[in-house]
Amino acid sequence: MTTNTTTAPADGGIRTYGGWRRARGWGLWGLSQGETVAVLAALLLPILALPFAWQITVALLPVSAVVVGAATIRVDGIPVGHAIARRWRFFQASRRGYTRYDAGVLTDHPDTWRLPGALATTKLLSVEDVTGREFGMVWNQRTGELTATLRCAAVSMGLVDPQVSDGWVAAWHAWLARLGHEPTVRHVAVTIDSAPEPGSRLAANVAAATVDDAPADAVALLEELVAKSPAAAADVETRVSITFQPDAGPRKLADQAERTAEVSRLLRGMESALGGCGVAVKGRATAAELAGLLRVAYDPHSRGEVTSALAHGWTSLIGWDTAGPIGADEAWNRYVHDSGMSASLVWQEPPRQVVPSQVLEPLLTPQPFATRVTLLYRPLPAAAAAAHVDDEVNAATFRDALRRRQGRDQTARDQADHDRAVQAAREEAAGAGMVRCDLYVTVTIDDHDDHALAEAVATVRSAAEASKIRLRPLNGSQQLGFQTTLPAGLDPAALAGRSRR
Repeated sequence: MTTNTTTAPADGGIRTYGGWRRARGWGLWGLSQGETVAVLAALLLPILALPFAWQITVALLPVSAVVVGAATIRVDGIPVGHAIARRWRFFQASRRGYTRYDAGVLTDHPDTWRLPGALATTKLLSVEDVTGREFGMVWNQRTGELTATLRCAAVSMGLVDPQVSDGWVAAWHAWLARLGHEPTVRHVAVTIDSAPEPGSRLAANVAAATVDDAPADAVALLEELVAKSPAAAADVETRVSITFQPDAGPRKLADQAERTAEVSRLLRGMESALGGCGVAVKGRATAAELAGLLRVAYDPHSRGEVTSALAHGWTSLIGWDTAGPIGADEAWNRYVHDSGMSASLVWQEPPRQVVPSQVLEPLLTPQPFATRVTLLYRPLPAAAAAAHVDDEVNAATFRDALRRRQGRDQTARDQADHDRAVQAAREEAAGAGMVRCDLYVTVTIDDHDDHALAEAVATVRSAAEASKIRLRPLNGSQQLGFQTTLPAGLDPAALAGRSRR
């Protein structure tokens, strides 16, 4: 979970922010609650069985050792038991052919053009707002959730005074805090999509702005600039995708038309509030633009064609049925799709210390390859936030009391965790919002070179370290990580919860 904690500079220095904390519950020894229960059961059962039959105790000891080892030994930041289970599930899925996708361009079948994986249940809608302008909305037919995407233009913090950027951060915190009072909002995904610019967008914009009677020397100069600019240009786009569950609101909505109208109404207020967060909302993404984003993600070589089609208004050439890949193959540590190959990562640990507002700049800097960085925010309802932080404080107090009873010294990490739990409770009582936050990064290269992909992943992980963030590969879930960074409203945590139910 995370709150927004600011440290005001006493001497006019740099203002810093913090407040990230991993939710722990009452788990002991750095384990989660479920892992703690498993370890305690594995340790107690052989002892309880000893008075009845020592043979049972001897038989249980190897099982207990396996359970304790699976819960306590970590591999790349996760318990070894989870790693083994994930590897087994992926092996089973691969053996059954679930990791391969073939659109079957010559197959007459109603599901021929269905998107792969978790996107198979989505459908693209074109909706009109109150002004009559159309925008796109992704409808998850399984959950009923609707996702709309706002196209934004972010302002570089290097171009403004520190006081202005501090105001933007405060406004962003207030924007997130208000989401806890809106029951229909499920999550918000902020994505920064960057890729080398092939020159098609600049060429299209210059062509559209050039008049027929322009001086020949001016036209020649523009053509020369267009021809030389792609080598050093980068295409950077900022998107804010908001996922709603309209039926969770107080109003009873009769049909899909009322649901989309309710989402459009809620978007108006959110759009205007974003203006104070350092971004300018350029508008809501249309259905063709959303389909084009997926098409480019799956087929990087089509970026110029899609850009040109959108610039000339040839939206009939871009649809949800053709947005997915013709073929895709998910491997353990990469995802091969059409003309590209991708690797996805998730943060293993957020910054432990307080950070300045420019902390993400190294990670968001454009690279020679395509990257999508997505911050996924899940707001806690305002009514549940107080109970949640109180539970975390009580759990931290319980661990502290148990440590004192056992005569163990307090570690610096335990002290810092307890302080952050108390701090979060105080800030929530003062009106701060509570959100769960994850960060996903997808790296895409426009060929199928494993060595080039490994170099790109290493570059991104190094940039994340400069941003005080540790990333780990989403091994065994590469396709889901790839799709999470797309504007389609996917949340891996919600999907995992659904599978458990």
